[in-house]
Amino acid sequence: MSSNPLDDPAADPFALAATAAAEIAEKTGVERHDIALTLGSGWGSAADLIGETTATIPANEITGFSKPALVGHTGTLRSVLLPSGKRALVIGARTHYYEGHGVRRVVHSVRTAAATGASTMILTNGAGGIRETWAPGTPVLISDHINLTADSPLEGATFIDLTDLYSARLRAIARQIEPSLDEGVYTQLRGPHYETPAEVQMVKAIGGHLVGMSTALEAIAAREAGMEVLGMSLVTNLAAGISATPLSHAEVIESGQLAEPVISALLARIVAAL
Repeated sequence: MSSNPLDDPAADPFALAATAAAEIAEKTGVERHDIALTLGSGWGSAADLIGETTATIPANEITGFSKPALVGHTGTLRSVLLPSGKRALVIGARTHYYEGHGVRRVVHSVRTAAATGASTMILTNGAGGIRETWAPGTPVLISDHINLTADSPLEGATFIDLTDLYSARLRAIARQIEPSLDEGVYTQLRGPHYETPAEVQMVKAIGGHLVGMSTALEAIAAREAGMEVLGMSLVTNLAAGISATPLSHAEVIESGQLAEPVISALLARIVAAL
């Protein structure tokens, strides 16, 4: 039986996020964070470039967090002092929906970030690209999402408007830093299997440009918490049926490693402009 308190249906996930935030403040010595970043596949080096790391905590020492199940995620929480004097909380401990722990645990990191005081949430991921012009290694701004998990982090009669979920203001700042940045609609599927070619064509038909297994549920929770959201995908591979070769996790990791220095430096420049 899991010992994670979020698995108790009677638990208050927001109270647990507040507890986690208090523990982060105690362990880092930082009372408040301003910006939070979840660094997905290929984005990890940004943590070293955005500023001075003053504290690093194993995430599983904080209430509600678990060790990451995926190679490429560090399993730590870092407090980073930005050159501007602001504080960033870098989350290297993403819980994916396909792990089967429930949505509360998927979005706990975002709710905890909000409880630390962060008003900006930067969500990054590695994704399959549907546009043939997006070669592996291409960073893409997320303009909107399609949630195909058939799930939501919102509980009960909680109605949250998602019209402008992915901030136009933050995307404009990103394009000022790198005018060549393209944008597209991210589609979250349940995973952990990759999409079939037919599913990719379905996503394309309904307006999706990127396919992946994270981010959308987190973004909804961030909006519920009142945060401004910037989403970015690294195209790690062309999606099934778009690519001429079968998909593999090794390919995703390799693409992320090759692109990491460039996209991490780009993200660091964007963070500096916020």
